[in-house]
Amino acid sequence: MNIIEWLKVILLGVIEGITEWLPISSTGHMILVNELVHLNVSEEFMEMFLVVIQLGAILAVVTLYWNKLWPFTTPEKGWIKKKTWLLWFKVLAAVLPAAIIGLPFDDKIDAMFYNYQTVAVTLIVYGVLFIILENRNKTLKPKIRSFSQLTYSHALFIGAFQVLALIPGTSRSGATILGAMLLGVSRHLAAEFSFFLAIPVMFGASLLKIVKFGFKFTNVELAVLIVGMVVAYVVSVFAIKFLMGYIKKRDFKVFGWYRIALGFLVLLYFLLLA
Repeated sequence: MNIIEWLKVILLGVIEGITEWLPISSTGHMILVNELVHLNVSEEFMEMFLVVIQLGAILAVVTLYWNKLWPFTTPEKGWIKKKTWLLWFKVLAAVLPAAIIGLPFDDKIDAMFYNYQTVAVTLIVYGVLFIILENRNKTLKPKIRSFSQLTYSHALFIGAFQVLALIPGTSRSGATILGAMLLGVSRHLAAEFSFFLAIPVMFGASLLKIVKFGFKFTNVELAVLIVGMVVAYVVSVFAIKFLMGYIKKRDFKVFGWYRIALGFLVLLYFLLLA
């Protein structure tokens, strides 16, 4: 691979690191970028790469939230962090709907909905929903501000919204944040819970793609995968910090408007090509 191909890998890692955590749909961006930037690899590898690269983004969450996520402590404190275990149980409860529906129907959903029309529509629709929800929330105060206030029924409800993210262009973080905010969860808590939900979901999705692809990587393919994940990790650290700082003082409407603009851009691009 020449230097241009490696720059393409880095670009894909940057886009993944930014769009995975902001509620703007990584798939929508990847479809556009894939049209403009063709990586010189097989279609099978590219399909796997675009999923497994997310492992780098996941490691950023694990790094930044290690103290919240690691469920063990020192012997003096009894080894177990009860609050952390309860948090993980709620995360697992929220993962159930996507696991039940996503695992058996993943390929069928991709075959039916992985096209620019679906991506453009979902970008616009969820952009509008973010704006409507934030306008409603102007006069409402969040009811749930801590994980201890988040019940298992709340977690399942948010998990049901995560199922919507199986449709390309929805945005996994966008769907879960919307579901959480409909329940009255604060923006900060909704974003954090979305991050934590991503850990088992993305690990599971990546493992599934690797198994389907097989473990027979060439040296170049392995290098491409590692570089993409490293770049996604570094960029994700900054993206997560930016988002959490941004929503302390502002709402999600700017992301709604961005989604709408991107949706129309996707439509316009492909209609002009037709």
